[in-house]
Amino acid sequence: MMFRSAKNKFDAAEVVRRLKRLAEGTLSSYRRLFLALISVCIVFYMLPPIFRYLFLNAPQQKDPLMQCMDDRLTPYILQNYEYDANIRHVSPLPGERDFTPYVGNGYIGLEVAHDAALNIKHGRAMQLPIRFHPVISVSQNNGGPGNGGQKESTVVEYLTGMVHRFQCFSGYFVSYTYYAHRTYRNVLMQELQITNTRNLLEDIELIMPRVRLPQAATRTIPLSEPVPAGMLSYTELEVVTGTVQPSADDPSKFIVISIVKPQLEPKLQLRKRGTVRIIYPLAIHYSKPVVEAQLKATMESTEQQATQAMTKVLQKLSAKTAGSLYSINSFRQEHINVWTDLWATGFSISTSKAEQSLNGDRINATMYAVLSQVRSFEFEEMAANSPAIRDDIAKALTYAEGCYDSYHTLQAENLWRDMSTLENLNGLVSSWMVTLEKQGCHNLIRAGASGVIQAMVLSFGSFRFSNQHLECNMHPKFLHRDFHFRRLNYGNKTHVNVTIIVKEDNKAVINVALDRSDRSYYACDGGCLDDPVLLTQNRRQFPVKLTEPLTAILYITEDKQHMEELHHAIHVKEVVEAPAHEQHVIALHKHGHQLGGLPTLFWVSVCAIIIVFHIFLCKLIIKEYCEPSDKLRYRYNKP
Repeated sequence: MMFRSAKNKFDAAEVVRRLKRLAEGTLSSYRRLFLALISVCIVFYMLPPIFRYLFLNAPQQKDPLMQCMDDRLTPYILQNYEYDANIRHVSPLPGERDFTPYVGNGYIGLEVAHDAALNIKHGRAMQLPIRFHPVISVSQNNGGPGNGGQKESTVVEYLTGMVHRFQCFSGYFVSYTYYAHRTYRNVLMQELQITNTRNLLEDIELIMPRVRLPQAATRTIPLSEPVPAGMLSYTELEVVTGTVQPSADDPSKFIVISIVKPQLEPKLQLRKRGTVRIIYPLAIHYSKPVVEAQLKATMESTEQQATQAMTKVLQKLSAKTAGSLYSINSFRQEHINVWTDLWATGFSISTSKAEQSLNGDRINATMYAVLSQVRSFEFEEMAANSPAIRDDIAKALTYAEGCYDSYHTLQAENLWRDMSTLENLNGLVSSWMVTLEKQGCHNLIRAGASGVIQAMVLSFGSFRFSNQHLECNMHPKFLHRDFHFRRLNYGNKTHVNVTIIVKEDNKAVINVALDRSDRSYYACDGGCLDDPVLLTQNRRQFPVKLTEPLTAILYITEDKQHMEELHHAIHVKEVVEAPAHEQHVIALHKHGHQLGGLPTLFWVSVCAIIIVFHIFLCKLIIKEYCEPSDKLRYRYNKP
């Protein structure tokens, strides 16, 4: 036992002596340098949270109105993040996308704002305002204790074609939903829900729609029986018919417009912790420009059609369905189904972090704005009752020869302008419509919204229908991001998906698959030197090739012989695989800078470490040569 104890003491003493030698040895400076570098890194990364803890103010309690608004917006956060919706506060918060909230169906259009005027079709866009302000709002001057201040925001749901608006007051909040119905083109729907959050009665005053049409005639129509609309009922309708001049240059022409709206009491009382829901439809019908001699007959016809449209809506609202008293949900779903069908064709692009780059948020907002100003002819009630109209639309969708005949529109900055005001939005839509029309897509435009979205997606990739085949004319140098073109319409029964992916070696490849088809289809890459490849629902991969002179990078056709003959018609001197994109270009789009995937903080840390290292190195050199120690003097000097 004593031997073991002595041995343990000896080992401990030996360890202490070795540690002491390490601490006092000639390598101590380097070890201190290493420890100093480690300490600098730790301090560098720990300093920001410590600074925030010591010097920044403690988080303040959240404003109740802001908390109320956050609760309303929470269901739409994911859609906003994925660019399927856009949240905008009034006024916009820092970092928010400032796009005008808008609803439209190509016949009527409305900016969702307090005092916005209804717009009707004039030219290529919905840019003719009329003196009708249809938006119902809760008055900001409501009395009662604690009603000072408010918060307001809007959410545009691109996939459903609806705009949600929220107002938060002290003691209650209001949720609005607006949509211009896709099936019933004359109908603008407003749904309100007012919720009292306190155990007190609240008196609410509504701001009702205002009509100031020139030469207006107003009359009321009593309803045979009350029509329920939410928690209220309508007993009579107000019909207003007037005129609007389409152009100041031609005062002899008039557009007759008729508006039918239910009569609603503007004052409400909210029960304690109660909710009031209101469904408020509007029917609008207008004529083509007519001369003064035709006004009387046109007014009678226009008023009759507007009244008929409102009657159909009220019949749907009062219809009893299984499981619910009113069919407002079914009525709304008809509208959503049309938008869902439109968005079956689409486009997606990988997000770029480079400055001023075009991303999915602006692309989706622009597509939504354009589609909101184009009618969906094949889904409207008139087309549903007319096979001839449906056949004409189908033919227009099928015959897309020559569309799209220009450079790809992702590079056209004029087509991705600001949309923060209604004027800018209307101007942007007009630019898109004239561009598509003049670049060979006039037949698709004639088909309505289904054709317009096809034309837009074709233009994104410079796809062109040309004499028995579809070709993609994008230049390989622009393929430094991932693209996905969804459900390109090749005839009525064939849809093609085209995906362009940048691989790890920075080279782009093309994947093609059929979404559905009624016959065999074939594809070949640039130059068509290889044998045609049969397309299926599984992806077929093609390299991106660069030809001299420049030709299309992809061809798709149903005629195999036509494709076999293409390489004899495409006279190229050279066909090579497109070179890989430069790494700094890929890094710029992926990371927002050219330094690669590592964050800026990492490079700052590396620079700091290098600087500290050189400081210690200089210190060691100075100590070594300018202040030699006694040990060095003894070692090198003669005795």
